[in-house]
Amino acid sequence: MMGPSHALSGAAVWLAGSWGLNYFAGYEQSPLAIAVGTAVCAGGALFPDLDMSGKVTRNQGGATVARTFGVVSLFFAEVMEKISLGVYHATKLSKDPHRNNGHRTLTHTLPFTALVGWGTTALCTAYGKWAVIGILFFMIGLALRGLFDEWAKRAGWVIVTLVSAAAAYFTFLHLPGDRGYPMLGVAVGVGCFVHIMGDIITSNGVPILWPVPIKRRMWMMIGIPNKIAVKVGGKVETVVLRGAFTVISILSALGLLAPSVLRRFDIEV
Repeated sequence: MMGPSHALSGAAVWLAGSWGLNYFAGYEQSPLAIAVGTAVCAGGALFPDLDMSGKVTRNQGGATVARTFGVVSLFFAEVMEKISLGVYHATKLSKDPHRNNGHRTLTHTLPFTALVGWGTTALCTAYGKWAVIGILFFMIGLALRGLFDEWAKRAGWVIVTLVSAAAAYFTFLHLPGDRGYPMLGVAVGVGCFVHIMGDIITSNGVPILWPVPIKRRMWMMIGIPNKIAVKVGGKVETVVLRGAFTVISILSALGLLAPSVLRRFDIEV
């Protein structure tokens, strides 16, 4: 799936999940917490594609999201791709094919998803709001690149970076400082998982069962049959799926915010 679809799916899943927790379990969140969780989950839904390297010195190539912060994020993508490729070669079995790049390997696995979610929570717990502001800056930037793709391309990475920094600092000023912020780790982890589920319905698939060996392959690509697989950039993705994600996001947001708005005007829910 393309970047905007991944980001939209992350936002939709987080908003729908937040509404479900509120409606069925009575777990209420402030509008700021909902907005932050949605942005982080949308950014997390793009994070796994930071394993597609490009030409760092020319600021070219790689996944679109890899150029969110210019050559800095493209260099980060280069490093992640090389790590992923190294892990692939270190763990591959006799039937695994030779690869020249690490795209759709390590970052598209469940252990990586769990590690990123746990690591985010651990950083926030250890370093508090300073870790939070760094994570928010990075994830909001990815979310902007995905959710507002055309605007981000026109604005350029400098504007995206400045907007991300301003949004992260605003949130930093309004979040309490005595919490471990575990929901940030959950949002990042859920976003990565949503990304994997989005790629698994395409023809290429993902190595979701790694590191479980299957038929002398450690990196078995799991996907749905080509006849029903979603074509990347096709109408099913860009019209049907994005339309569904948008509707889910809007309805969930209305369901979350409507009760507080009605209470403000002393209207019984």
